[in-house]
Amino acid sequence: MGVKLGILGLGTVGTGTVQLLQDKTGRHPLLQEIEIYRVGVRSLDKPRAVQLPTDVLTTDLEAIVNDPAVDIIVEVIGGLEPARSLILKALSNGKHVVTANKAAIARFGAEIFTTANQSGVYVMLEAAVGGGIPVIQPLKQSLSVNRIHTVTGIVNGTTNYILTRMQTEGSNFSDVLADAQRLGYAEADPTADIDGLDAADKIAILASLGFGGRINLKDVYTEGIRQVSKTDIAYAEKLGFVIKLLAIAKRITPSSPSSPLSLRVHPTLVPQAHPLASINGVYNAILVEGEPIGQVMFFGPGAGAGATASAVTSDILNLAATLKTQRVTTEKLDQSQIGSLNPLLACGHDEYSQIAPMAELITRFYARFLTNDQPGVIGKLGTCFGNYGVSLESIVQTGFQGELAEIVVVTHDVPEGNFRQALAEIENLEAIESIPSLLRVL
Repeated sequence: MGVKLGILGLGTVGTGTVQLLQDKTGRHPLLQEIEIYRVGVRSLDKPRAVQLPTDVLTTDLEAIVNDPAVDIIVEVIGGLEPARSLILKALSNGKHVVTANKAAIARFGAEIFTTANQSGVYVMLEAAVGGGIPVIQPLKQSLSVNRIHTVTGIVNGTTNYILTRMQTEGSNFSDVLADAQRLGYAEADPTADIDGLDAADKIAILASLGFGGRINLKDVYTEGIRQVSKTDIAYAEKLGFVIKLLAIAKRITPSSPSSPLSLRVHPTLVPQAHPLASINGVYNAILVEGEPIGQVMFFGPGAGAGATASAVTSDILNLAATLKTQRVTTEKLDQSQIGSLNPLLACGHDEYSQIAPMAELITRFYARFLTNDQPGVIGKLGTCFGNYGVSLESIVQTGFQGELAEIVVVTHDVPEGNFRQALAEIENLEAIESIPSLLRVL
C-alpha cells in the first residue's frame, strides 16, 4: 500500500516538490511508493509548470486535510493563516505534516507540536530553515548527543546578497536593495528580510532544537541592516572584518546546561578569518559549536525551488519510511504492543528556555562618532568608556566628514549594559555631533 500525499500550495516550493516527486529515476527507491493524491491550489485555471491529473487538483484545502485517505499533509502555502489552522486540523485528524513555514512554526510551534504529540504524529520542518541545507535533522539526531554551546548562522539570503554587493562594489544599501528587488532576490515588501524578522524566526527554531527548549519569538533581539552604510563596510574591511547579518543562539555559560540563552539577530563585524566571513551572495551557512564535536558548519543554497524541494521531499521520505515500518509492525502486533512516537523525530520538550536580557550580553562593539574638531575629544571618549569599565581595543580618528572629525572605536569584550551606559554619557558631551554607527563584533 502506497503513501498518499495531500499538498497544500503549488507555488515555487510546491511546484519544485511535485517536479522532484515525478522525476524518480536515480533517486531513493522508496519514492516509488509515494503518490501525489491531492493538491490544493487557489485557481484551477492557472497555467502550471507541472502536469497533474485534473481530479488531483482542488481549491478546497479543508477537504484535503479532512480526507481519511491522505497520510501526509505537505504545507507549502506559507504565511500564518490559513496555514496554521490547516496544519492543526491535519494533526488532529492523525496526519503527519511536512512544512516549509518558518513563520508559523516560530509563532505557533508550541500549539502545533503539542497537538502533534497528542495525536501521535510528526511535524517535519527541514525546509523551514536554510532552504536545501540539511540542518534540522542533524540537530535533532546526529548532533543531539552533544552539549550545544552556540548556533550562529547566515540564514537570510536576501540580506547576505545585499551586504555582499555593498562590500564588493562599495554601493549604497538603497541602490543594492532596489537592484535585488528587480532581480527577484528581494520581495516588493522586503521588511521581513532586511529588518531581520525572517532570521529571527529561523534562529528561534534552531535554538529550540539545539538547546531543547521552546522559544518565545518576542525574546529574540532583532535588528536589521537598514542602518549599515558603505562607510562602515569600508572601515570594517580596514580593521580586518566583514559585516554580516548573523542570527546567534548561545548558552551564556557553556559549561552549565541550565544557564540562560542569548538569542539575537543583528549586523555583526565578523573577522575575515572566521568560517562565516566567506559566505557570500544568496548562500546560507549555519555554524554549530558543541562538546565534544567542536565546530560543524552547514553550507548551501538558502532558497530556491530545487533546494527547498530537496528538503521538503527528504521529510516526506522520512515519514514514508516511518509509515511503512508502522504498517508492517501493526500487522504483526496487537494494538497494545505498538510503541509511541520516535523520540528522535518528535518534539520532546515543552518547557520554555530562559533568555538572558541583552544588557547581560558580553560582546565587543564597533562605534563610529562624528565630533566637532576640538582638542582632547579622544581623551574624553576614553574617560567616559573607562568610567563604566569599557576597555578599548582601538580608537582612531579616521578622517573628516566636512567640518566634523570621524572617530572609530572597537572595544574588548564588555557587558552590553555597561557599554550602553557609557554611550548615554558620551552622547551628552558637547563635542559629540552624532553616533551614526553602532555594531557588535563577533
